[in-house]
Amino acid sequence: MSFKNQYLGDLMQRVIKRNPGEPEFHQAVEEVLLSLEPVVEKYPQYITSGVIERLVEPERILKFRVPWVDDNGKVIVNRGFRIQFNSAIGPYKGGLRFHPSVYEGIIKFLGFEQIFKNSLTGLPIGGGKGGSDFDPKGKSDAEVMKFCQSFMTELQRHINADCDVPAGDIGVGGREIGFMFGQYKRLKNEYVGVLTGKGLPFGGSLARTEATGYGLCYFTEEMLNDKGNSFKGKTVVISGSGNVAIYATQKATQLGAKVVALSDSNGYIYDEAGIDLAAVQQIKEVERKRIKEYLSYRPNAKYIEGCSGIWTIPCDIALPCATQNEIDENSAKTLVKNGVIAVAEGANMPSTPEAIEVFLSNNVLFGPAKAANAGGVATSALEMSQNSMRLSWTFEEVDEKLHNIMKNIYYASRDAAKEFGLGDNFAAGANIAGFKKVADAMLAQGVV
Repeated sequence: MSFKNQYLGDLMQRVIKRNPGEPEFHQAVEEVLLSLEPVVEKYPQYITSGVIERLVEPERILKFRVPWVDDNGKVIVNRGFRIQFNSAIGPYKGGLRFHPSVYEGIIKFLGFEQIFKNSLTGLPIGGGKGGSDFDPKGKSDAEVMKFCQSFMTELQRHINADCDVPAGDIGVGGREIGFMFGQYKRLKNEYVGVLTGKGLPFGGSLARTEATGYGLCYFTEEMLNDKGNSFKGKTVVISGSGNVAIYATQKATQLGAKVVALSDSNGYIYDEAGIDLAAVQQIKEVERKRIKEYLSYRPNAKYIEGCSGIWTIPCDIALPCATQNEIDENSAKTLVKNGVIAVAEGANMPSTPEAIEVFLSNNVLFGPAKAANAGGVATSALEMSQNSMRLSWTFEEVDEKLHNIMKNIYYASRDAAKEFGLGDNFAAGANIAGFKKVADAMLAQGVV
């Protein structure tokens, strides 16, 4: 798509020139800037103040080496990153991703998205992201611990409970958070909520594990309800089989739907009778094996190599929860042809711009990632509150707060789209609603 507003088009070209070889970041910025065209026409102060130029430039980029020793005594060196993108409305907040694909551009894209996602929650948290090209898969607990301790030995210089509060992401679960928290406490000699996603015995929050998947379904249900529909009786396809996909499956089922497919990076399973979630949890959370092992529990199910084919399965609701750009234009067209009525993103930017255009032009309800998967970071912020107050809320209390936050995110996105004459383009609405809160805070704080 091309820009109608010359200022935003020129800014996009500068972003590309200043950040070469980072296509994910370019894609994320372009999507937001295109959404802001009607906003800057109505509010030209966002241009004259230079707010948008400052918004696309991180406040701070940290890049460091992470040396550690494996079980064979070999020294391994990974790269670590933390991008503190924007602190206009609160301390930096965003996950750490440990995966071989991690490089500066991925972290920058995720950090930029996090600014708007965090703004939409209504909670006082800024945007940041971090990680490493370390791969926890196939590593012993001792190796993971040594890596995490080395990673935190550097990161601890740059974070604290009132400045930057990381969480988990792909490759960073309770085990990794625990090792990093222990090292932070050891080095800083203080017991504070500097990480979220912690274990329940040492400051974690009930419902945090379920939050992103549950929040995704709460957003989707509200989007459906607003159009006189619901999950009840619907067939759902969910990509991925990690934390988000598992708890989206659980909540969608509780809301009356039948989930028939899940995937991992090798392939996908299709169970026409409905996914046996207990079997998936045993395979993924206990045995840490591939999704094809599902056939040993449900022999009548099918396993197909290659994960992209999951979007050929006919469904009413599609919830992509795996990785960025997993639904391309052709997959979107196939979903539409097969009768999909709603798509909501549980992963970060899992639909390409072309795919989103297909959904919107065919009147498919579309919940963008920065709105639909904000439940995880919202509950992380609730964990921060509990840590600060030295207390813990019940599962029901946290779940109720999460449900209300996701409802509010939907209506904020819907109302922003309506204000600027964008119909049911909730993707643009989410960008605008998230942007305005951050931009107004930046205006109030001067040129910093």
